Amino acid sequence: MAKSTGKVKTKSAIEPGTSPVETPAGSNAENVPGPVWNAVEAVSRFTDFDIHLFRQGKHFKLYEKLGSHVMEFNGVVGTYFAVWAPNASYISVIGNFNGWNNSGHALTTRWDSSGIWEGWIPNVGVGEVYKYYVVSQNGQHLEKSDPFALWCEVAPRTASIVWDTWYEWEDADWMKIRKEKNKLNAPISVYEVHLGSWQRDPSDPERYLTFKEVAVGLVPYVKEMGFTHVELMPIMEHPYPPSWGYQITGYFSVASRMGTPQELMYLIDQLHQAGIGVYMDWVPSHFPGDAHGLFRFDGTALYEHEDPRKGYHPDWKSYIFNYGRNEVRSFLISNAIFWLDRYHTDGLRVDAVASMLYLDYSRKHGEWIPNEFGGRENLEAISLLREMNVAAYTEFPDTQTIAEESTAFPGVSRPVFVGGLGFGMKWMMGWMNDTLKYFEKDSAFRKWHQDQLTFSLVYAFSENFMLPFSHDEVVYGKKSLINKMPGDEWQKFANLRLMFSYMFTHPGTKLIFMGGEFGQTSEWNFQQSLDWHLLQSAPHIGMKECVKALNQLYKTEPAMFDFSFSHEGFEWIDTQDRENSVLVFARKSSDPTKNLVVVLNLTPVPRKGYRVGVISDGSWQEIFNSDAQTFGGSGVINYDPIPSENHQWHGKANSLTLDLPPMGALVLKKEKSIG
Repeated sequence: MAKSTGKVKTKSAIEPGTSPVETPAGSNAENVPGPVWNAVEAVSRFTDFDIHLFRQGKHFKLYEKLGSHVMEFNGVVGTYFAVWAPNASYISVIGNFNGWNNSGHALTTRWDSSGIWEGWIPNVGVGEVYKYYVVSQNGQHLEKSDPFALWCEVAPRTASIVWDTWYEWEDADWMKIRKEKNKLNAPISVYEVHLGSWQRDPSDPERYLTFKEVAVGLVPYVKEMGFTHVELMPIMEHPYPPSWGYQITGYFSVASRMGTPQELMYLIDQLHQAGIGVYMDWVPSHFPGDAHGLFRFDGTALYEHEDPRKGYHPDWKSYIFNYGRNEVRSFLISNAIFWLDRYHTDGLRVDAVASMLYLDYSRKHGEWIPNEFGGRENLEAISLLREMNVAAYTEFPDTQTIAEESTAFPGVSRPVFVGGLGFGMKWMMGWMNDTLKYFEKDSAFRKWHQDQLTFSLVYAFSENFMLPFSHDEVVYGKKSLINKMPGDEWQKFANLRLMFSYMFTHPGTKLIFMGGEFGQTSEWNFQQSLDWHLLQSAPHIGMKECVKALNQLYKTEPAMFDFSFSHEGFEWIDTQDRENSVLVFARKSSDPTKNLVVVLNLTPVPRKGYRVGVISDGSWQEIFNSDAQTFGGSGVINYDPIPSENHQWHGKANSLTLDLPPMGALVLKKEKSIG
């Protein structure tokens, strides 16, 4: 069994030698396979129980069985190959080691009708390049990558590479405490990263940095900024870079253009040692139709649904997994578990969940098939997601799963045992859309749209919401976050600081896509590095410092995270001052002495002597102000502690008189009593 701990194997491929079994002259794939180059019964990794679980859709560690595994047999090092292809009539392994001869190393189909073909080939080891040569029952000749390959060639080449996941992890301290870092009442602030464009090689901007090279800059930067986690956009093998990783051909392979599996493990290890968690994007919703990939793997619709009304995705021109096929369920759930197991990832953000939940997603009338009850819900996909979440939290209870789900489907982040889908969190897409629409408006018109900011609290606690400003909001002509903001340069930056302040003080966990934290001016371009040169400019430096301060505030003030997903942690104080576009609310902790009051002035007009009600008497200290000069603001600050007055206001017995900064956010905390 492969291990996830131990020394990294660095030796190169074993040189192929002469096989003890000779291939008969004239043997070819069209004929019945000749003598087999294997000892199947002796080296097979499958037990009868494995086959039973696989057929039932309950085998969640298939990566220990299928794929290529270096093994010694009778004192000879070789590789065991196993692949599921029930409708193939012949399969052989082809590669450099046999001159890509499709008749030299045939696999044997198991006797149990599982559809698994297997065999052991001597003198083939780590680093060998290979494919499966598949002859379908209707005579098609296919060359396929291994669905369970751990690594593969750099595109446009498409072969798999024999590899392993042996790595000596040094993140034991993190693994001991990550339960505390990942729990739902912990501060979770996520930095979403596309590794291929976070930074490029300055001497060769066309070249991707390797996972190991990215670690040099990324780890200290994320630590400096105070984010608690990173979310890596898909780093599985994808041949088409413009898909950003969402069109995956190698579900168990890292993106080869950025390095080896061990180099990705190094990056994750370094982040963990710096106290930073790692969430990974996972894409069970669709896969591309590349000839070498999963599509019609054995000449039939094996992984995808045969009927295009259920098996073809019109938006992405890709193919939808057959969620009702047990072997496919084992494949997908095993893949989710694989990344949590072998790569020590701390959670999975599951892409495009809405497209999985509904049979009529992006389809017109007549283009979809109702479920057995006549409804539009995809019952097989719902069942899969529930089972995946149960498996993930059973195996790794200190991790999180997060759904990108944009509809009102009930119970996405509620436990399976109460009828939910079982995710830990769900992206709050409605909040994101309303917030961006509001902040894109000129401040003169905001008084008529204040409910776009207040409406989210009507449903904020119906799910465990994560507030996302993701990559999807800064591409395809949508503009960068800073250029969505109205006004001159000063107002743009003040608006963005204010929007981030609203985000961090709103209930829920947080996510910001790379570049937004320093006010990247251009839209995200996956083909180039972020515009790091902007950090030579004062407004961008100030923006970065503001986000850094918000992360620090979020992590150190319990009122910001104790009740992230409960009404106990939030109270509106005033939503009625539309004329001035001012909002006032409280964030509450399990310790009432640590409660906070937040005031948002959503116009560029400073307001002197503005009275706000507070939730208790005493002196209140300003602990954050988005208008601070260090952030690039104008410096309208309430420096001294402000004693409350016994003056009823906003329905509260006590109130304060404040100076509100232009386009600014204030966070106030009650001073501790002395004596």
